[in-house]
Formats: sequence, C-alpha cells, structure tokens
Amino acid sequence: MDDLRQWLFRAMMFEADCEPLRAAGIRIGADQREFEVSLMDETLRPFSVSLRNDALRMTRLYALVYCFENSVRQLIQERLEEASGSEWWEKCVPQKIRTQAESRQKKDTENSWLEGDKGSLLLYTEFGHLADIVVANWVHFQDLIPTQHWIKQRLEEMEQARNFIAHNRRLLPGEFARLEAYVGDWNRQVGV
Repeated sequence: MDDLRQWLFRAMMFEADCEPLRAAGIRIGADQREFEVSLMDETLRPFSVSLRNDALRMTRLYALVYCFENSVRQLIQERLEEASGSEWWEKCVPQKIRTQAESRQKKDTENSWLEGDKGSLLLYTEFGHLADIVVANWVHFQDLIPTQHWIKQRLEEMEQARNFIAHNRRLLPGEFARLEAYVGDWNRQVGV
C-alpha cells in the first residue's frame, strides 16, 4: 500500500510540475488535444448539427475576445502597478468604477456557488470601463496608444461584439475578420 501511495504522490507531483510547461504550449504526456476534441464531441452530441457547427465557429471568436479583453486588463494593471505600486487600484481607478467593482466582487464572494477567479478587482470592472481607466491615467499609456479617442473607439466596438458573443448571438464571417483586424491593430500598437 505504501508503494502505491508513493507512486500516486510522485505522479501527482509530476503533473503539477508539468502544468506550467503545458500552459506554455509544450506537449508533455498524453495528447490533450485528442482528449479535448473527444470531450467536446461528447458534450455537444445532444444538440442539432447546425447548432453544434455554429457553436464551434463562435468558439474561435470567444477565445479571441477573451484573450483580447484580458490582455487589456493585464496592460492596465501592469502599467498602473509600475506607476503607483501595490496601491494602484485605490490611487488610479476612478471612485465610481472602484465602487461598482468592489460591490460585484463582494456579491460574488458571498452569494455565488461558482468557485472561479474572484481575486482581482479589475476582473469585476465592466469592459467599457477599461477605456475610462486608461483615459483617467493617460500619462501612463500615451507612449503606447495614439490617442484617447483611438482607445475609446476600439474598446467600444470590441465591447459591442463581446456583448453580442456573450449573449450567444451568431456573428457573420465578415465580422470575424473585422474583430481579428481590431485585435491585430491593438497588438501591433501595444507591442503584444
């Protein structure tokens, strides 16, 4: 029994050690992609073929918007932490946005059965508020972003698409290209 426990412990430690490598895109162990495809097929099997096909097409856009939105949040946090230290939230984020985010986090923590990420208050800000935070702290972003109008316009247009996707409405292929172009513009501008 001790041998089994030691083997299981070593396997768990190996898996934990490999996770950062997998997150970086390095393949270790069994092919996760094949498993993910199988799991996706199983999960979607009860639904009609047309609904499944729409969902799979929209998955790409969801991933793009998820990465874009969170990269904007990361940029804001990195820049403001660099400028104002660990108290950047209190010093740099407008009071109205802070109050709303703090209220959302409190509600989530107290009343939600969901156990996902509840740590960063920036995750509780509305997407539309991200441009407001940048504009309020323009001095820390003006070397990356051409104008305040540019960021407001880009984030407003991305927010519209984000909300469309979040409410499970299907976009057309031309709109895919436009969103990919916006994200490409952002990445070139901020050096991603």
